[in-house]
Amino acid sequence: MAKQPEKTQPIFGGFYQDKSILITGHTGFKGSWLALWLHELGAQVTGFSLLPNTKPSHFDLIGLEDLIHHIEGDIRDPQAVRKAFDIAKPQIVFHLAAQPIVRESYEDPKTTFDTNIGGTVNVLEAIRNRPGVRATVVITSDKCYENQEWIWGYRENDPLGGRDPYSASKGAVEIVSAAYRCSYFDQEGLGPHLGFATARAGNVIGGGDWGKDRIIPDCLRALVTDKPIIIRNPQATRPWQHVLDALHGYLLLAARLVINPDKFGGAWNFGPQAYDQIPVSVLAERFITAWGGGTIQTPPFKKAPHEAHLLHLNVEKAVFELKWKPVLDSSSAIEWTADWYKSWHRSKDNRRSLSVRQIREFGDLAASKGLFVS
Repeated sequence: MAKQPEKTQPIFGGFYQDKSILITGHTGFKGSWLALWLHELGAQVTGFSLLPNTKPSHFDLIGLEDLIHHIEGDIRDPQAVRKAFDIAKPQIVFHLAAQPIVRESYEDPKTTFDTNIGGTVNVLEAIRNRPGVRATVVITSDKCYENQEWIWGYRENDPLGGRDPYSASKGAVEIVSAAYRCSYFDQEGLGPHLGFATARAGNVIGGGDWGKDRIIPDCLRALVTDKPIIIRNPQATRPWQHVLDALHGYLLLAARLVINPDKFGGAWNFGPQAYDQIPVSVLAERFITAWGGGTIQTPPFKKAPHEAHLLHLNVEKAVFELKWKPVLDSSSAIEWTADWYKSWHRSKDNRRSLSVRQIREFGDLAASKGLFVS
């Protein structure tokens, strides 16, 4: 009798089944995908956030409010944050709520600092007084590093900094988080001992993003109106990755933090492999190919807010210590993204089934490569 193939172990090995999870920023692009994925994994999900700041939004299109416990609130309000924790009683916290746009941070730096730094302090204060929390992942940004415009990928122990208010706020969140971890959350801390980490992801792409000043939404808005895609900095290189690859890192990290909080605490980079980091022009050209047509224009140079030209992440720590690696290369990430938007463009009804299908296909690919928590 022929040997039967071994059954593939499901991604995360059932770890999240019935876990109580609190996500801040669940109405945003990444947060809504994370909440949907955790719902698929059987978790009890509570989300705390302002309403979506774009129309349409992934949150609305997948009907996420019907699937999880949705709490509307401002991360800058400490009383509202504490109330959300009282309701959710979380075992695991994912903190994503933020002002995420570099250009907007130039226009309104105070709101950026109040939201990104002050809001994070409110979340960490709530965690400090709740011994039931077993793990926390604070999501910052690849822009938290002091950018030297060099060709090497930034490692987790490289200097933090930021020339613009957004980048500076994310560097500051890293410093604040490290202070709370050492003062309150480690074995000798003054608060509950829990797994605590920060995650520095690259530039994420995927279906359902309509954010301002983001390359894929800009491409989409141009293509659906038969206009050329305008690219400000065609040779600027970013660590592009599919949203599910970044979220896979967050989920794997949180699970490891519960299992071994001291080993997996600290800062982690999640991004593409070094050979797969591409410039904006290549990203746009591949998106046009996957979409089936379109053109690109680069306007004459004019004075604009500073933006980094070279930005790479070194992900060796996550690959070797966390046993994480990207599941989708840049070409596949762009194809998955274009497929999602093409489906939405054909029929602008509920997109939950499409997002769930991509989550399940991604999970199958990850599990087939042995990327799960046992």
